[in-house]
Amino acid sequence: MRLLVRFLGFLFAAGTVVFLVGVAAAAGLIWHYSKDLPDYSQLQDYEPPVMTRVHAADGALLGEYSKERRLYLPIQAVPKLVINAFLAAEDKSFYEHGGLDYSGMARAMVLYAQNLGSNRRPQGASTITQQVAKNFLLTNEVSFTRKIKEALLAMRIERTYSKDKILELYLNEIYLGLGAYGIAAASLVYFDKSVNELTVSEAAYLAALPKAPSSLHPIKNRDRAIERRNYVVDRLLENGWIKQADADKARKETLSVTGRNSSGHIFAGEYFAEEVRRDILERYGEKKLYEGGLSVRTTLDPKLQVMARKTMTNGLINFDEIRGWRGATNKIDISGDWGVKLAEVKALSDIAPWKLAVVLDVSDQSARIGFQPGRELGGAVLKDRQTGILTLDGVRWAKPAAGPTKGKTPTAVSQVLAAGDVIYVDPLTNKDGSVVEGQFRLRQYPEVSGAMVAMDPLTGRVLAMVGGFSFDQSQFNRATQAYRQPGSSFKPLVYSAAMDNGYTPSTVVVDAPIEIDQGQGAGVWRPENYSTGKYYGPVTLRNALMRSLNTVTVRLAQDVGMPLIGEYAKRFGVYDELPNYLSYALGAGETTVMRMVTAYSMFANGGRRVKSTLIDRIQDRYGHTIFKHDQRECRGCDAPEGWKNQAEPQLVDRREQVLDAMTAYQITSMMEGVVQGGTATVLREVGKPIAGKTGTTNDEKDAWFIGFSPDVVVGIYVGYDKPRNLGNKATGGALAAPIAKDFMKLALADKPAVPFRVPAGIKLIRVDAKSGMRAGPGDGGRTILEAFKPGTAPPDNYSVIGVADADGRSLSVSPETDRSFMRPGTGGLY
Repeated sequence: MRLLVRFLGFLFAAGTVVFLVGVAAAAGLIWHYSKDLPDYSQLQDYEPPVMTRVHAADGALLGEYSKERRLYLPIQAVPKLVINAFLAAEDKSFYEHGGLDYSGMARAMVLYAQNLGSNRRPQGASTITQQVAKNFLLTNEVSFTRKIKEALLAMRIERTYSKDKILELYLNEIYLGLGAYGIAAASLVYFDKSVNELTVSEAAYLAALPKAPSSLHPIKNRDRAIERRNYVVDRLLENGWIKQADADKARKETLSVTGRNSSGHIFAGEYFAEEVRRDILERYGEKKLYEGGLSVRTTLDPKLQVMARKTMTNGLINFDEIRGWRGATNKIDISGDWGVKLAEVKALSDIAPWKLAVVLDVSDQSARIGFQPGRELGGAVLKDRQTGILTLDGVRWAKPAAGPTKGKTPTAVSQVLAAGDVIYVDPLTNKDGSVVEGQFRLRQYPEVSGAMVAMDPLTGRVLAMVGGFSFDQSQFNRATQAYRQPGSSFKPLVYSAAMDNGYTPSTVVVDAPIEIDQGQGAGVWRPENYSTGKYYGPVTLRNALMRSLNTVTVRLAQDVGMPLIGEYAKRFGVYDELPNYLSYALGAGETTVMRMVTAYSMFANGGRRVKSTLIDRIQDRYGHTIFKHDQRECRGCDAPEGWKNQAEPQLVDRREQVLDAMTAYQITSMMEGVVQGGTATVLREVGKPIAGKTGTTNDEKDAWFIGFSPDVVVGIYVGYDKPRNLGNKATGGALAAPIAKDFMKLALADKPAVPFRVPAGIKLIRVDAKSGMRAGPGDGGRTILEAFKPGTAPPDNYSVIGVADADGRSLSVSPETDRSFMRPGTGGLY
């Protein structure tokens, strides 16, 4: 007995020593691994990279920009179903343990011992807290060292943060495949839904992904993905978090995902979205753009944008088709599976309803075509093959653009197409607009390009922008990046300078040949009107602008002075610096559509400065406004709640008056004349008050129209990217103005016909439309109401400005004045 007691005493002592040594060793290990643990307190202020989202004016999503597609979602906004799905898949006792799952750790150790030497990856036993510690503070290294640090951090995190905070960090940080980080982004990427709309099956699939998102791809590894989803459904049922009927339904559901594009989400808004992206990048830098979680509210009106895109592209297509068929875009071998070969051809993705197709066989009356098949989410070409018929009616426009049969209307489809040709087609329509089922029309994307901008003249908000035919074809934004000669659309600025310096719309200036000695060996410059050799003699400035007479504009520029015109151009933002050459008065300088539309907005709004903007407001990730375009002061807007007989809030507009309001109205009235009886008469079809000016550059390389109603300003140019002749009579009135007409008919369809506001001080006096003199009782229908400033009045007798002899005496000039008359020098202008 004594021996037994001594033996037990020895065992107790030995056990005590072993225990103390073990405790000391454990303490030593904890101390050793705790020395260089990361600072877990940073989780409190954690700001994960969050995508920037760009919205249209009506709130519709326009684009998303990110390096990690993530939307941060507070735990209070996460549905219970989604929380339970992730707990069932990852850590069902999350709300009970203190950071470590000891039973799970034991199972993992037993399995590790069984697999020792088999090169299998050890099974993890990480709780959600441990995964937060690893994802935020540690690496993915597979080692006992990392697991020990992970466990230590997990226990400290549990003592510092609430369970909900830990779960919130986890659900927003985890990578769930297809570039999605966090449950909010994954819900959109996989199912194009918010988390509140997820079904049991969908929530279970997302909860299955953290273990191995690439191995559970919904297309490439569908069977395994469904198996893992069903496992999560079973765990939900086992834990009593869903009913049996819900589980049965979820297991039977097919795993269908909806691919979601991260680029422009509003059709036709790609150029606009890219311009906004560049603006944000310039303002805040790359990190803020792609990781800052900005919420950007833009000025884009989706309805107007679709109208602008439709009318602009139709105008380019119509112009291009008149010039004939240039041939198929590509050619492929159609033997075997033509769908796979066609799928490899790059197709423009933003020109719906156009489709890429290949000619399978062709006859005189028709051709059978096969459409480019789509792709699965995993990239595999779909098995389905769709075909259609291209009829003779669908190719009649396709006159050869070159060769011996150039310009001849085809009498057979085989004259235009051959088997293997890769082409674009869209549904064939009847004259009433109805679609002919199963039949298609041949298309080609136009060589000619151009741009359109629609702007609110009161605020400078860009309502719509078209930067070219297809963003997918060319990301070069011709509305903001293409510098082109505006031609005669610049003339209203010259006339503005004249109106501010003694001229009136009724002032008569001679339209006759003029020769300018440019000096210093530069030779003689002989500006001509567009209709070469045709001159009208003495004309009023209204009629000169209406007919876009170049010689009158040059004479005005000579009298007013190019330095002053350059100042006006700078004030309106058309040019930064305008050289002092008279040719620039005719629009020889280069500028953009955006600048021209902004300048015309100042005519439309009564001369107030506006700054073009694509962005109304930018908020940071916390909802704080960090940029606002509207800088007007609102007096009384911060009054205490409730009305106490205080005055109504007032908006104080301190914007600069860049042009006298009366001058702005005079120019507007004159440009109304351009629409009513000048170079832009096609816009009379709109049936609303519209003012505007066409522009055509030398050799018909660019065709312009800038015009406005009281509600919207529209600017358009048409031209080749590498400037070349557009064709005979390819003027702004023939090319750009009809596009503007089509757009404004749609944009102003539901707007009342509101006339332009006449500013205080303007006198409307009836004058003879041709001579500009005060109208008499018997002048009848030849009279118009003309706008005059105080102190000015229509002339009572006919006097002509524009031609003088060397002593300054007026000379009588007729339309047939001989070209030998020369004005020497440049009047000391430059």
